[in-house]
Amino acid sequence: MARSKSSSRWLKEHFSDPYVKRAQAEGWRSRAVFKLEELIERDRLLKPGMVIVDLGAAPGGWSQVARERLGDKGRVIALDILPMQGIGGVEFILGDFREDAVLEQLKQALGGAMVDLVLSDMAPNFSGMTAVDQPRSMHLVELAEEFAAAHLRTGGAFLTKVFQGEGFDDFVRRLRAGYERVSIRKPKASRPRSPEVYALATGKRAGDK
Repeated sequence: MARSKSSSRWLKEHFSDPYVKRAQAEGWRSRAVFKLEELIERDRLLKPGMVIVDLGAAPGGWSQVARERLGDKGRVIALDILPMQGIGGVEFILGDFREDAVLEQLKQALGGAMVDLVLSDMAPNFSGMTAVDQPRSMHLVELAEEFAAAHLRTGGAFLTKVFQGEGFDDFVRRLRAGYERVSIRKPKASRPRSPEVYALATGKRAGDK
């Protein structure tokens, strides 16, 4: 019964959420687009001609924004463990980013090209137990961090969702060592009760791998 009440409350919140309504009205795939738009606006992160990798892309809201901002030039390569309906001009890889074979597929898609911006909105399936969920979420964050360190060009940027808790401070320290500027932000579209924040690291230092 408790789960049923919780699910009903979530559904009620979801469909009365102004960001959900706005996303539906404007043709976006998820309310998450408004998080990304706020996060990139200050730093003007998206520019025509960029190569962007979107990790944890489904249902595709962030890839939609990236493709629109790039115009006719540049590339968006999206990856997710879940299927995603196609988006014109977005290359999609279906697979688990934790698996070497999938990571290799992503590397092959890049064809040796360096990346200008790595986006990661990845999150595990939550169990409700912090002792289990936090290590799982940090593992995904660290995999995205490693990918960015290896494939971002010097001066490139990395934007990732991260949950505050064990491992968070160490992660931020590593970013500050590898990038010129690191900001921790809580966009307005992020639900207040959620422990999620977004780490934006810009100006990747030369030789950081």
